[in-house]
Amino acid sequence: MKPSLAKGTRDFSAIEVQKRQYIMNVLREEFELRGYDPIETPSFENLETLTGKYGEEGDRLIFKILRSGDFTSKIDEGAWANKDAKTLGAKVADKALRYDLTVPFARYVVQHQNEIAFPFKRYQMQPVWRADRPQKGRFREFYQCDADVVGSDSLWQEVELIHLYDAAFTRLGLGATIKVNNRKILAGMAEVLGISDDFVAFTVAIDKLDKVGASGVLDEMTKQGLNSTAIATFGQWLEAGLTLEALSALLQDSEEGKIGLEEMNFVLTNAVEGLQDSRLVFDFTLARGLNYYTGTIFEVAADGVAMGSVGGGGRYADLTSIFGLKNTSGVGISFGLDRIYLCLEELDLFPEAVAGKASILFANFGEAEAASAYGWVQKLVANGVRAELYPDAAKLKKQFDFADKKQVPYMAMVGTNEMAADAIPVKNLATGAQESKTLEEIIALVRG
Repeated sequence: MKPSLAKGTRDFSAIEVQKRQYIMNVLREEFELRGYDPIETPSFENLETLTGKYGEEGDRLIFKILRSGDFTSKIDEGAWANKDAKTLGAKVADKALRYDLTVPFARYVVQHQNEIAFPFKRYQMQPVWRADRPQKGRFREFYQCDADVVGSDSLWQEVELIHLYDAAFTRLGLGATIKVNNRKILAGMAEVLGISDDFVAFTVAIDKLDKVGASGVLDEMTKQGLNSTAIATFGQWLEAGLTLEALSALLQDSEEGKIGLEEMNFVLTNAVEGLQDSRLVFDFTLARGLNYYTGTIFEVAADGVAMGSVGGGGRYADLTSIFGLKNTSGVGISFGLDRIYLCLEELDLFPEAVAGKASILFANFGEAEAASAYGWVQKLVANGVRAELYPDAAKLKKQFDFADKKQVPYMAMVGTNEMAADAIPVKNLATGAQESKTLEEIIALVRG
């Protein structure tokens, strides 16, 4: 049988892992500089923990895990015959792979509320799974790198998260546009349009704007049964492009809409101060289709590459209440590690030194010579220099081929005559130049 990968998953080579770790290390440092502490949660949760938190479309993308044992024994013939996926799914599966890190985080906060200090700031970098259709930049298994703070209503948290985005992307050398909106503004728009009862359908349709365009959004609203007058008016708004000033006039009779505008103005006014390389843009069409967002929402696009969003998030006023902890607001953002990687690769932004290659390889000329060479390896490693011994006394060409494949820059030769020497021959494999070096000189050489 020919081995294959499950669709939407990938293997990663050593160099790819090193590049991913480079991104994660940058994010980790930026998280911790701002007081966020790391946690981890299980790769799968009880199905009921995840279901109903992401909207109907999100629920369809949850990877369910079959119950242990004979999961068919309690299903009657009628249920099989009806082929009701929702009913059958609940009977045959009781757990699921996590869809994101936010809902498990909310569950974590509720279960550990007596152990943590509020406001609680955490970051988390772990894989998530979605049964989506794989395409460029979209996988079924991928990493999310999240930062959240829960237990504070302060809008300064939103300001900090925008600056966190800006600092991370600036360090990575990736130009970014940070788009912001507020779900209360969207709720105010729905109220003015007379479709508050269809708010979820309204936001789900808007969230597809980048994929289907303005006409596609209006078609989706029609399919969702929204009234034609509201659709036509919203179409005019899309064509005009609404600024905050225009919205102030449109939403003057909506209390929730006005609160959203006040929050948005506070965030924009304070976040624009101190921005480095990122652009901060208000976008009234930004919706973030997940149902749990209630306030400020974020989405980040990388400049210079067609990749979709590389980050997103928002304020959720009552996510923990679904697990029993009420009146505990939170806000968070996520970095899409896989898409950021593809952007850096496409724009050639990875530093050359990212791939941590073995700095020096010691050739193996036989048992006694290898023992002497290994002594050099131990001393170099003790000094923080990456070094290794070729394990077998193979032909020298084979050892050079090995070094070439691993892209090792230097090879040391400890032959019979060098076993007791204070300096050994070191060959630069790029230039072919060879020179005897002491331990201190090798350390200086490989450290550049």
